[in-house]
Amino acid sequence: MCALIPAISVLPRVECFVFLYNFVPQLKIHTLVRTIWFIVNPISGTDDKKRVIAKIPEYFPESRFTVSIKYTEYAGHAAEIARQAVQENVYIVVAVGGDGTVNETARALVHSQVALGIVPCGSGNGLARHLYLPMNPEGALQIISECNIHTLDYGLINGLPFFCTAGVGFDAFLSDKFNKSGKRGLMSYIENALREGHAYEPETYELEVLDSGSEIQTYKAFLITCANASQYGNDFYIAPHASMSDGLMDVTIMEPFGVLESAQIAYQLVNRTITQNSRIKTLRCKDLVIRRASAGVIHVDGDPRDAEAEVRVSLVPKSIRMVVNVNKQPWQPPLLRMFNDLYTDMSTPFREAPKKIARINEEFLSMLRNKN
Repeated sequence: MCALIPAISVLPRVECFVFLYNFVPQLKIHTLVRTIWFIVNPISGTDDKKRVIAKIPEYFPESRFTVSIKYTEYAGHAAEIARQAVQENVYIVVAVGGDGTVNETARALVHSQVALGIVPCGSGNGLARHLYLPMNPEGALQIISECNIHTLDYGLINGLPFFCTAGVGFDAFLSDKFNKSGKRGLMSYIENALREGHAYEPETYELEVLDSGSEIQTYKAFLITCANASQYGNDFYIAPHASMSDGLMDVTIMEPFGVLESAQIAYQLVNRTITQNSRIKTLRCKDLVIRRASAGVIHVDGDPRDAEAEVRVSLVPKSIRMVVNVNKQPWQPPLLRMFNDLYTDMSTPFREAPKKIARINEEFLSMLRNKN
């Protein structure tokens, strides 16, 4: 024991405490070991998933977590794994992938005690961005390891759960075109929007707010979006004031606009000022019916679905547990945020040094325990 004192005296205070906690029996208290499952879609999203898997042991030591990594093998497999996690009382299920993997996992966790964690590896990452989760794997894993969990709202459109946005009109039409194109990524989405936008014919809709008993309102609209979260993804804020904890949907009605107004609308979407546009009407409610002339497509968090002429949208309060970032940073304009993200990626190796020291210390302590 005395021979080890010079070695531990040079350790930082936290590592020194960890060493003493593990070495001296009198300092030990009961430690809760939490079970975490990582659901990894090996196909969808970006190529960061191998990097995520490699980093997991650094952020989830065996002394605090029991980790299991599950790879999806077919469509719907993420939901099956998440439902199994509910049955086995897993503490957190982490979706590692794009928006499709995240939403599929989340739908299986509603009304359960299992929390959703997100490591964003997609092109849009709408839910992760709304929750202020870091876009880099190391930052996302750090947030999940802190286990700050809030119980949040989700929405239903024709009985289908959504977590960010759902609606009718051009965004649903575009989701359908985008899905059929077989291409992915932001540039493909913008390409479809530019090609289809000016040819799209706005429809007339009747809106009836059921929870307030207000009169039916009629709008000719380019799109109608019901938002539980503030954005579609890629920091396009269709409902910049939306909250996932207020028990209300933010409904954005975008009236038809001219070609010359397109650039202004696009700028206001990324600059969080779209509600200042004269073409935008907004309302907040819990339960809404949208009626149109005929059946057509709707979108559910960007996924197109066929639906009848009448569409029912409602909010389900406080019914899904999610890991959140309690140290969220103030919103930054897009250009400043881009440079900040670049700096974060470049500085990652320098921030990893203390974690490597902690990992070496953990391995050393494990070796001592095995010898004893």
